[in-house]
Amino acid sequence: MTSSLPSAPRLRDHPAFALFWVSRVASALGFQMLGVAVGWLVYALTGSAVALGLVGLAQFLPILCLTLLVGHAADTFDRRRIVVGCQALSAATLAMLALGIVAGHTGLAAIYAAVMMIGACRAFEHPTMSALLPRLVPGEVLPRALAMSTSAMQMATIAGPAVGGFAYALGPVVPIAGAAACYGIAAGAMALVRDAHVPGPRNALSLETLLSGLAFIRRSPVVLGSISLDLFAVLLGGVTALLPIFASDILHVGAEGLGALRAAPAAGAVLMSLLLARAPPSRRVGSMMFVAVAVFGLATIVFSLSSSFLLSLGALFVLGAADNVSVVIRSSLVQLSTPDEMRGRVSAVNSLFVGTSNQLGEFESGMAAALFGAVGAGVIGGIGTLIVAIAWTRLFPALVRVDAMPVKVTRKA
Repeated sequence: MTSSLPSAPRLRDHPAFALFWVSRVASALGFQMLGVAVGWLVYALTGSAVALGLVGLAQFLPILCLTLLVGHAADTFDRRRIVVGCQALSAATLAMLALGIVAGHTGLAAIYAAVMMIGACRAFEHPTMSALLPRLVPGEVLPRALAMSTSAMQMATIAGPAVGGFAYALGPVVPIAGAAACYGIAAGAMALVRDAHVPGPRNALSLETLLSGLAFIRRSPVVLGSISLDLFAVLLGGVTALLPIFASDILHVGAEGLGALRAAPAAGAVLMSLLLARAPPSRRVGSMMFVAVAVFGLATIVFSLSSSFLLSLGALFVLGAADNVSVVIRSSLVQLSTPDEMRGRVSAVNSLFVGTSNQLGEFESGMAAALFGAVGAGVIGGIGTLIVAIAWTRLFPALVRVDAMPVKVTRKA
């Protein structure tokens, strides 16, 4: 007997999400290949932890300067076209960088300039894609879509560093040219997405419209607590920028080992995201996020103190799995709690916080390593992450008490 009940919505029923997923995979793959190539190239040219930290700063500054403008654009113009334009410009930038290396005219300044351009493109691309996703699937399957989207990025983060590390043996131009091709594929896939977003009214650009995303976040303790927890925890606990130092000077595993170290957190994140896609967090999600952040801090400490390559890989694997739990819960809470007409501006502010925790965190790690050494910087950062997790339970009790995800995506009527 056939049931008359409607079937639960499934991701495979939404082809626009499949194209979105391909675009995100390709974009993340290109960025990770670039990260390995640039990190190893800069360290080979300078041997300086400070120079590595400046790579993160070069990525972060465009995000800092463009955030408010990005949010207004994402809520006013066609989000799909914004993403396509950013990915196409990234492909062109990296193609020019590869040609410059071949011609022998590329120095440290040109590398930083290219990284800043990629940072500017990502400043528009990532928050716009985040604001676009809730338009592609129903709200009840958004946590699953976010988990699958995160798995896409993390799978690319596994493949990207490994491919980039091995490709670097053929010269830095190979992974950089490969990254350019990946961005080109990402732009092509996103260009095929149709009717994903109806642009909002062309409101005049004003200080009020630019700051409205910040005002909304300030009024929502759950959103503010989620975003700021990620900001300070990863800002203090991130060790990504220091991986070339650990690979070269502590673990002695070379460029191939660096690729494996970069891939290990992504491997943990992919496994966790696949689990979360099958069984999204449904109860005590606030407490679960805080536990995940604490595990992230502990794993950072273990990695920093390790002199064993296998133990280091294991610590980074656990670190990535814990971080993925936090990312899926935080992203779901932020997206499901924000009206669609505000989602671009809120996503832009969220992207600034994430960029601060990642790119500025890399700068902070480089500076701390210059003062305390790579091991000392990692241990201090892990302890700082634990302190933040404890402090935020007191500052944002409403976030700790969140039990279930909001059910519906708030859309403009």
